[in-house]
Amino acid sequence: MSKQIRWGILGAARVNERLLPAILQAENAQLVAIASRRAGAAAALLQSLAPERSGIIALDDPLALLMRDDIDAVYLPMANEEHAHWAMHAIKAEKHVLIEKPMALKVADIDAIKALADKANVKVMEGFMYRFHPQHQAVQKIIDSGAIGEVRMVRTCFSFPMKEARMYRIDRSIANGGGAMWDIGPYAIHTARLWFDQEPESVMAMAKLNQYGADVSLAGMFDFSEGRYAQFEISFEHARRSEYEIIGTLGGIKCHIVWQHAADKPVISWWTDAGQREQLDLAAADHFVMEIEHFSDCILNDTTPMLSLGDARANCAAIEAALSSASQGKRVSING
Repeated sequence: MSKQIRWGILGAARVNERLLPAILQAENAQLVAIASRRAGAAAALLQSLAPERSGIIALDDPLALLMRDDIDAVYLPMANEEHAHWAMHAIKAEKHVLIEKPMALKVADIDAIKALADKANVKVMEGFMYRFHPQHQAVQKIIDSGAIGEVRMVRTCFSFPMKEARMYRIDRSIANGGGAMWDIGPYAIHTARLWFDQEPESVMAMAKLNQYGADVSLAGMFDFSEGRYAQFEISFEHARRSEYEIIGTLGGIKCHIVWQHAADKPVISWWTDAGQREQLDLAAADHFVMEIEHFSDCILNDTTPMLSLGDARANCAAIEAALSSASQGKRVSING
């Protein structure tokens, strides 16, 4: 294998506005082809995002892309409810797969993905690009210093008013992949879990549904036991926020811009009960490029991706339990 991973993209979704340029920019990646079932959509996307690049193949058949011998890995940004199905197709074709969040809508599907990946000896990772941004290392460094004491509470918020062009996110039920939880919720849930050394034991949530049975706003709390909690709020009706806050026994940290565009400059503020107040203004960093380079490096050097299939399973289990709680109106245990 060369020093570059040869990539294909399955689907012409809007998120390609971030990921396609990232593959082009990554030093250890080469974009070979993109496929969409919509006639002409792949070619139109290339013309829009990479008009100066020649030689990239546009296909109207995703299966044809998977059959190509000149592709090592695929990025899968199809509709939420299609991720597991197409990931399994890609794995059976012996392709490494970066799956846009959520990896699947059911824990059972992630178990099936893992079984196939182990058999085919390919790498699979859920696409949480934010985890590769250096700002979270800065947050971890503050925690490790002991400045805020033991982490007791995490609060995550991801919201923005829905625009007409994005109505496709909420035009089908939760069970069919629609709604805020399956769209932006995986980020908020993943970040809520990140700062504890164990998985949550139970969850209580509530949601507002639209006429299609999709959640447009959802909020809740995870119980990590012994007085440790994580609040999460996601909405297509609230003002734009992309932040998390960590409260410890001695102080707190706020990450003001989390799931941001590459050009956004991150800001971290922290404080202690002793009166210390600090703000870190960090340089912008393209976490999309970092994600592609990390996964490509794992393939090239046969190393384990930072985001494991076990982590994807745990995140899906937490989401499933939160949705069940919102539906039943009661606390639900999380069975890992």
